[in-house]
Amino acid sequence: MIPLTSSQVRGTWGTVMLPINADDSIDFARLTESVRTLCASGVHGIYSNGTAGEFTTQNEDEFDRVSAIVAAQAEQAGVPFQIGASHTTPQVSLERIRRARSLAPGAFQVILPDWVKVGNDEAIAFLVRLAEVAAPVPLVLYNPPHAKRVLEATDIARLRSAVPALVGIKVGDGAPSWYAAMREQLPGFSIFVPGHHYATGRLSGAHGSYSNIACLSPAGARRWDDLIGRDVVAALALERRILDFFRAHLAPLLAQGFSGGALDKLLCGIGGWCDLGLRLRWPYRFVDDATLARLRPIARGALPEFFE
Repeated sequence: MIPLTSSQVRGTWGTVMLPINADDSIDFARLTESVRTLCASGVHGIYSNGTAGEFTTQNEDEFDRVSAIVAAQAEQAGVPFQIGASHTTPQVSLERIRRARSLAPGAFQVILPDWVKVGNDEAIAFLVRLAEVAAPVPLVLYNPPHAKRVLEATDIARLRSAVPALVGIKVGDGAPSWYAAMREQLPGFSIFVPGHHYATGRLSGAHGSYSNIACLSPAGARRWDDLIGRDVVAALALERRILDFFRAHLAPLLAQGFSGGALDKLLCGIGGWCDLGLRLRWPYRFVDDATLARLRPIARGALPEFFE
């Protein structure tokens, strides 16, 4: 895979999720099949070991096996792929990149060290070292709203200037003023926003999404991406229905303490495009089959575009 530039990190990317057996092991056969299906769905690219990929629960052998499966399937299908090398320990992230570089991903996704909050100089030192080991593979920074340090546009611009290998960022979005600051501070830089805000994000200057909507239906998420380009009114109307469904049916589950990863697995179960199951790895809670059965017809009635 050719290393990606900022101008190439665009569109709707699908996340690789882990099928978990009852004994808490990863089902690598089902994982391979789900990655194959994801690659065939039409998404612009795939990535491993984001939050929905449960990277915080994997040991190093599991990380290596997941990464190898993703690389093999994506290369075979000719689909761009990124490997998530994130870990709360910076030394582990560095070693993950060192081992996975031979898989030649388009980019590595990483988080900033997340136990002790890093300052500006520490963040730069961290990314510079990762970039040296990853070269020529570039970096994409994953900075979710629950990160120990949530970066502002000026922070990201400082990192981009200091670390040329940093080609993109995955962030939670904000108000119009947030998008204005991103456009001003980060021209040409790849900015990915949450999937359920993707139409608004694209129209406000974002370039893509590592998409939770692709958890529901990767093919449907790609169709929505295409719709944004040709019919803005229809695309925004679909976004409003997505948000209505999320507020009515997913927000109560978040309020009950279920994680975003649990909801991503639930969306996948509703979409039914692959056999992952709802189970998360210990100690995290997952949604039960009764909730899935209740929400599936509601989602299909509210969002039929994703089930064509």
